[in-house]
Amino acid sequence: MLQAVLNGSRPADAHPALPIQARHLARDARAVARLGLTAVHVHPRDADGEETLDPVHVGDAVALIRHEVPNMEIGVTTGRWIQPDPRKRIDAVLAWGRLDHGRPDVCSVNVHEKGWVDVCKAAASVGIGVELGVWTMGDAVTLRQNGVPPSTVRVLAESTVSDPATAVAEAVRILRALGSLPVPVMLHGEEDGAWPVLEYALRMGKDTRIGFEDVLVRPDGWLATGNDDLVRSALSFRP
Repeated sequence: MLQAVLNGSRPADAHPALPIQARHLARDARAVARLGLTAVHVHPRDADGEETLDPVHVGDAVALIRHEVPNMEIGVTTGRWIQPDPRKRIDAVLAWGRLDHGRPDVCSVNVHEKGWVDVCKAAASVGIGVELGVWTMGDAVTLRQNGVPPSTVRVLAESTVSDPATAVAEAVRILRALGSLPVPVMLHGEEDGAWPVLEYALRMGKDTRIGFEDVLVRPDGWLATGNDDLVRSALSFRP
């Protein structure tokens, strides 16, 4: 799988084509679907362009994407930086389960964040799958000690080292710490480390992802014109 991560936590002025509004997320989802992708991950925003877990804004974004690309897997974040209170994150996820066409298919839950196990349980209770974010070898150990929650669809092994010379080595360390898992692992990097890790993931037959959340430039160093531009570059790495 190649997943498109359309905006992440980036501010609106990070790139002229960064999708912030729900209709722009839907536009980019349609563009990457035309390139053959079947999964997107988005960070819905409120009226001020700030990340939010509010079911009104999450539902609007998901429903618009689903209208444009009915068969797309749509994932959203549950990041602690958006809502520090684990109880409120759980309440948000439970509310998403009542959104009908606006209900996300999956949500990302970071293993290093307090309350992650309960957020996973909440997602499972309303039929939302989980992408488990593992950022470090310590996170990998935590996951192995706790076990993979039943609602998990994949583990996101995230090399947060932006140095291209060491990003792949960090990714390999995380993979080794994870060991054998009962679900697929999606391996990716960020910023200057994004392309080396993506190339490694594809070479090793791993799922991976690309988009403005992870990187703003193409492998040649030029600023990408859009998420579809980044996806085309990623597809060119496929064996």
